Amino acid sequence: MQNYKKVILDKICYTELVYERINKKLKKDLLKDKIEELVTTIILETNENDFTKTGKNIYITNEERNIVLTINSYTNRIITADKLKKKKQ
Repeated sequence: MQNYKKVILDKICYTELVYERINKKLKKDLLKDKIEELVTTIILETNENDFTKTGKNIYITNEERNIVLTINSYTNRIITADKLKKKKQ
């Protein structure tokens, strides 16, 4: 199994649009440095078993924070952050 966590932490990059997208999807109003801090914290906190590569993307699912990050596996660019959908009981 590849160590996605280390590679992503070493090479993660952001676009201008992704900051807006993350704020919109998470219903926040964070500054760029706070978004980067949040993303880094989520990656560090998440167990490597919760990193899933599907196609060109890596999905990092952190159930404690109720967030899933989507990262392009080729460029290590963060694409978005979404709230996890609640399971119906």
